[in-house]
Amino acid sequence: MAAASSLHVAAPAATPRVGSAGPKSASAARSVRVARSGAAARHGGRLVACAAVATKADAPASEAASKSEGHEVLLFEALREGLMEEMQADPTVCVFGEDVGHYGGSYKVTKGLADMFGDLRVLDTPIAENSFTGMGVGAGMKGLRPVVEGMNMGFLLLAYNQISNNCGMLHYTSGGQFKIPLVIRGPGGVGRQLGAEHSQRLESYFQSIPGLQMVACSTPYNAKGLMKAAIRSENPVVLFEHVLLYNLKEKIPDEEYTLCLEEAEMVRPGEHVTILTYSRMRYHVMQAAKTLVNKGYDPEVIDIRSLKPFDLHTIGNSIKKTHRVLIVEECMRTGGIGASLRSAIIDNFWDYLDAPIMCLSSQDVPTPYAATLEDATVVQPAQIVAAVEQICQ
Repeated sequence: MAAASSLHVAAPAATPRVGSAGPKSASAARSVRVARSGAAARHGGRLVACAAVATKADAPASEAASKSEGHEVLLFEALREGLMEEMQADPTVCVFGEDVGHYGGSYKVTKGLADMFGDLRVLDTPIAENSFTGMGVGAGMKGLRPVVEGMNMGFLLLAYNQISNNCGMLHYTSGGQFKIPLVIRGPGGVGRQLGAEHSQRLESYFQSIPGLQMVACSTPYNAKGLMKAAIRSENPVVLFEHVLLYNLKEKIPDEEYTLCLEEAEMVRPGEHVTILTYSRMRYHVMQAAKTLVNKGYDPEVIDIRSLKPFDLHTIGNSIKKTHRVLIVEECMRTGGIGASLRSAIIDNFWDYLDAPIMCLSSQDVPTPYAATLEDATVVQPAQIVAAVEQICQ
């Protein structure tokens, strides 16, 4: 499973970090990012997940074990916890964005960080996405590890030049002289009557940018693990957070852990059909799964999490078992993640398919403000049930 050719691959994102909070040099902070290989392991009381999962049944069991003891947090609190831990452990980690300082961010992900780390490491910026995203790229080139927050992901279209021509390509165009260890994160997706401009799904816009990795969180557990791994990565990473998932509550481990940026999550093992989804649609799929089980179907549900590159190892193993695939996404149908995923499955697993791949996506229209019309543009559980029944005929 290869990422884009311009990615820096010297150190995986899930490498454990030594040391604890406190001052240390930038070189010391970077020196702990040593390449490691192997399966999930425990190092000095810290959980590290750094290899793709081969068997579906193992993933839920291992994650359930890691969450058997811990503390309950909301998803936005898990993101803040991961960001705070990385800032404590590495003085090169900093945050840029609108209202990220003493206001605490539009969804409170950075609440309290300005008081802890000061106004230079948690920097409030003007309303100028192109400027502070470009500043993040420059900071990454000079050895910092910036986290750039878009108050709303739709606003990052104003920084598309910086994300594409600078952030994604500079490692390649500089002949490897520069690394861009930059995280771009923020809320997106269809919310509750936020209107067309505030309901953007930018996955389709960013997926074709060489050198850029993309992940989407869906639970407090994976939100924290992906945040920490993205900050430690030597590559630019876009972390998609859904505006309707910030108040999800879950118990997460007390000890430190990270997740692999290129690994899917087995949500529900099954035998009859593979359902691939991510972000908010994970919950629509699981709601539909309850109905499907009552109807006698046994769906296998995978949260792909890594939107670029895809975890074709986990996806392929599932397809070889079920021979049927349904993709469920909130992204637009034309040129969306589902279209790219369907193409990858056809290229790699065509001989294992017993039915055409179905893809349920949002309609190619601006998201309406009216609640009933808004719901009509997004995939609903009843549509998922109907699609599975059609595939399994």
